[in-house]
Amino acid sequence: MSALDQDVRPGRTRAVGRPPRGRDVGRTLVRGTGQTLLTVGLVALLFVGYELWVTDLLAAREQDRLTEQIRDDWAEDPTVGGPGPVAAAPPPGDAPAPAPPEVLDVAVGEPFAVLHIPRLGADYERVVVEGTAQTQLAQGPGHYLRTAMPGEQGNLALAGHRVGRGSPFLDLDRLRPGDPIVVETAGTWFVYRVLGAPGDQDFAGDPSGIPGRRIVRPTDVTVLSPTPGGPAGGPATGAFLTLTTCHPKYSAEQRLVIHARLDGEPVSRATAPDGPPALLG
Repeated sequence: MSALDQDVRPGRTRAVGRPPRGRDVGRTLVRGTGQTLLTVGLVALLFVGYELWVTDLLAAREQDRLTEQIRDDWAEDPTVGGPGPVAAAPPPGDAPAPAPPEVLDVAVGEPFAVLHIPRLGADYERVVVEGTAQTQLAQGPGHYLRTAMPGEQGNLALAGHRVGRGSPFLDLDRLRPGDPIVVETAGTWFVYRVLGAPGDQDFAGDPSGIPGRRIVRPTDVTVLSPTPGGPAGGPATGAFLTLTTCHPKYSAEQRLVIHARLDGEPVSRATAPDGPPALLG
């Protein structure tokens, strides 16, 4: 045994190069903690990737399926949901009578309308399904149960994810007062316009007092009232459209809300198969 292996005291020897037992335990704990954190970080990264990209791909596939389904249904039966009141024929030489509102009776999870938002792109269109549970929102925008249907007096309220699952409302903050939002049903086009003063881009400038855009807490359900901001059981003072999504991006702490109002009479798809002027630019 070399001198380096000898204890300085006679008769006592010990191996050198091995740290004390306490140091071994400390290194093991540090190594284990590091491996655990690395694993957690990897799992979190995979989860974020799934939420941001994989769910987008799955939602896009669902939207393709829903688009094919709803177009086929409308082609086979242009009065899906049953006809509404019959409009009187206009006298010769007069403008065509406005399209009567459709009577829509839709089961939860079923597609019934297509949402067009020109501000978000000429090709922006999303099929709307009935219901706002995660199952429905994973497919696209969902219609809040017991809120108005397209064209009806009251509040047509739709929810959509902002990030992930197709991100249908990712850029909802780009909307401006006066922007058209077009809802297409089996036989009718409905044009809503974002509330506010279009000239000065003031979302609070609408005579109704209803702001065109606001940020609220998730518990503020008055945005879904028949008159947005009014009592839940209050009267409807018009035909409104409300879009809700998470705010800010990548967070569910608050809600971004857009309010719009029906602009003019509904337009029949029979007379305008490609859409109303507000959609065509």
